[in-house]
Amino acid sequence: MATLRLVGSIGAGGVLYLTPMVFHQEALSAASVTQGVALAALAGTVSRFLSGWMLDRGVNCSVPVLLAALAALVGDSLLFQARDFGAYLQGQLLFGIAMGLYWPAIELAVPLSCRQGPAPVSSGRGYALVRSADATGIAAGALIGTLLAGMGLLRGIYLVDMLCLSAMVLLLLLRRLPDPDRRAGSGASGRLGGAWLGPLLPVLAVALLATALPALMQSALPLDLVRGGLARQALPESLGAALIALKLGLLVLIQWPVGRALARHPVRIGLGLSLGSFAVGTALLGGSALSSNGVALVVLAQVPLALGEAAFLPVASEAVVELTPVDHRGVAMALFSQCFALSALGAPLLAGMALDRQGHGLGVWWTAAGLCVGGLLLVQRIRPRPAAAA
Repeated sequence: MATLRLVGSIGAGGVLYLTPMVFHQEALSAASVTQGVALAALAGTVSRFLSGWMLDRGVNCSVPVLLAALAALVGDSLLFQARDFGAYLQGQLLFGIAMGLYWPAIELAVPLSCRQGPAPVSSGRGYALVRSADATGIAAGALIGTLLAGMGLLRGIYLVDMLCLSAMVLLLLLRRLPDPDRRAGSGASGRLGGAWLGPLLPVLAVALLATALPALMQSALPLDLVRGGLARQALPESLGAALIALKLGLLVLIQWPVGRALARHPVRIGLGLSLGSFAVGTALLGGSALSSNGVALVVLAQVPLALGEAAFLPVASEAVVELTPVDHRGVAMALFSQCFALSALGAPLLAGMALDRQGHGLGVWWTAAGLCVGGLLLVQRIRPRPAAAA
């Protein structure tokens, strides 16, 4: 499982974080670039529910992942050749479908894999491990993209992703993922508005806020860096990519120790740490626009931003597993994954319009900081980790 996610993340790291820079070079506006990101998110809202529906009916976890890989391969081929807004949108549409199919299946496969074998492990430790693999792969992909940008070959990120996706397909054909638990029936407990959903709502609300930050890191931050701030000078694409890679590198270093440590504590601790760290990081990004030496603040911001992401990703996934009955976890993971889609739909659109209107990211980042501080109130409504799962 960790190997599969590592390979897939290497290709995704360059595509997710550096695609805005590719189409900035094609003279697309910030609003146009973020509209493509939003379209991908919108497409993912449908495919996420399709993935969750299949999983709750016993379809092997490999099936949605394979479909996702095929959709992403076509999307890569389109974006590699795209020179205008229409072709860019087509590629982003396919990537959105791919992400929607991929995430519920690959997340649900973690606790299913943890209980297999002669020595089962806790799902909390499992999520910490696979998130470390994700972080390592994404950082490696962003580093490869940075090198390609420095060589003037930034579009090569799509070729790298195609190679990684092909390797994923081969790995899945050699060894498939586990089978999910089939839904027992279609009575009241099987309906989306059943009693099982209530305890999950605070987690979903926090996730909707927290997932907006990685979406902004992938869309608004690259554009903010290459466009400059009120006093901060615009950076070349290669240096902007290097700063993004810095945060991803930090995430690789801290993901496993942070995830492992938080697995021993109630999920509220990890989610609170995440939102607090995101608030500090985005406040520093906003402040960077006010200084001619703002690059130093951008560098400093990468530390709390990396900590926030390292705390959020494994803890939130574990919270969904803890608070959801076994035969509803497919749809629950689809709902959790939907938070990423909804945040990616709204946050980049609003940020892109703000960047075009204001010409800098001060308002975007300080608004995000304020929302994260307010989100700490939601964390208190999440019930503690059950003793049996500790």
